[in-house]
Amino acid sequence: MQWSMPPRVLQVVAVVIGLISVSAFAAGVINAPSRGRMPGEKVAGQAGGAALVATDATPLGADRIEGATQARELTPEEKEKLEADKEAKQEADEAVKAAAATAPPGVIAAPAPAAASPAQAAAAPAPPPDEAPH
Repeated sequence: MQWSMPPRVLQVVAVVIGLISVSAFAAGVINAPSRGRMPGEKVAGQAGGAALVATDATPLGADRIEGATQARELTPEEKEKLEADKEAKQEADEAVKAAAATAPPGVIAAPAPAAASPAQAAAAPAPPPDEAPH
């Protein structure tokens, strides 16, 4: 076999590689624990690391991930609808007050059912389903 380096250089490189491998093996033996343990088993005589307490931590919400959303400007139709809803609510409140004022003493007038706006109806949670007996 033909080598491109002189044999003396090859011997020096081989000795250096041998010393590195022997020293790595010795370091592994010296630093190995005295008794092996299974994965997840705690080291005997050593308390586990303290749990981290992050008092100023906040969960990542959609605003922190995507950035704050810009409030869009209402269209004139939406503004009119909001005004109409406000007026309807005020009229219903006035009707309840008038009914309470004209009712005889000792009779509690039931509040008139207010018409819920579509936004309130959509936001109302659905009633929980009946549970089957166990």
